[in-house]
Amino acid sequence: MNDRELHAHLIGQQGGRRSLNTPVLVIDVDALDRNIRTMAEFAAKHGLALRPHAKTHKSVEIALKQIAAGAVGSCCAKLGEAEELAAGGVGSILITSPVVSVPAIARLMTLNARIKDLRVAVDNPDNVEALGAAAAKVGKTLQVLVDIDPGIRRTGVSSPEAAVVVAQKIAGAASLRCLGVQCYCGREQHIEAYDKRREAMVDRTDYLKSVIDALAKAGFALGVISGGGTGTHRIDADLGVFTELQVGSYVFMDRQYNDCDLTGGGASPYETSLLIDARVVSANTVGMATVDAGFKAMATDGGPPTVLVGAPVGTPYHFMGDEHGLIVSEGKKFAIGDAVTLASPHCDPTVNLYDYFHVVRGDTLVDIWNVQGRGKSR
Repeated sequence: MNDRELHAHLIGQQGGRRSLNTPVLVIDVDALDRNIRTMAEFAAKHGLALRPHAKTHKSVEIALKQIAAGAVGSCCAKLGEAEELAAGGVGSILITSPVVSVPAIARLMTLNARIKDLRVAVDNPDNVEALGAAAAKVGKTLQVLVDIDPGIRRTGVSSPEAAVVVAQKIAGAASLRCLGVQCYCGREQHIEAYDKRREAMVDRTDYLKSVIDALAKAGFALGVISGGGTGTHRIDADLGVFTELQVGSYVFMDRQYNDCDLTGGGASPYETSLLIDARVVSANTVGMATVDAGFKAMATDGGPPTVLVGAPVGTPYHFMGDEHGLIVSEGKKFAIGDAVTLASPHCDPTVNLYDYFHVVRGDTLVDIWNVQGRGKSR
């Protein structure tokens, strides 16, 4: 039985949230909407296009909310995510990772025929050649961005000279159109101290400028310079090079981003809206309780979750295996069935563990949304 079958009867019932089968992934919809509105207003104020990354939420409903608030479209890390968003009505999508295999390129061409505005990042002349040949065969121009490696050594061209080579290869393909460049500084997003994060981004932005200068000298005009993230978006706007922000985690926030000073003033403009509701299943020692949310309930690469409800602020959580976690609060007497709410350590891969979001307003379940992009890793 899926979550919709289990829980649909609870929609609209005051207090129905506390009757959910746990562990369950929850969205505080009012906090989500405030986050979406705050980032949209920030981008508009700074004259930046907003293209939020859907790898965070993997959700048609949330992508459409972002677009309704002013976003120009979405980013997707994988082709499968993009196919799901397109099926749900998102018409402008940037795929931020290279699409290189023969079957994947065939799917890319099908998607390009389905939506008005598809873009894809490229970093290799051979990939450019393959995309150009496929686009020429189907008869619709494919829009591309040259992917710049900011030093992560994950994807992207490794030098200004390599960027020029890729751009020239694109220019030689009549079926491709180069819109600009992409540069995502993923390593810098989670530097906790604002001044150190800014220092790192000044350095990386100077490097990006050198790539842009090399492309300009080679005769390439760049209409789109896409990048940025939740951790650096304020710095990116201040430095004034990006034309488009690829922010993602701001919609949910998680432990990793909540540990960062996003503004230089300590107060985050974004709220934790993604939650994991759990329940105490064993409480045989005073001050200790076992909850039904362990490794299978959340990503673990960001450390333990933060306990928000069900124990005092600062109560530690310890992973106790696949199915269980331990919370320890000296002197507190827990009872089986007690509700506990956790904040995700790392939102993107946590979402990928669930088929549904349970959308709440306070303790009332107001809707259940599919996680359409779950598991779409190719």
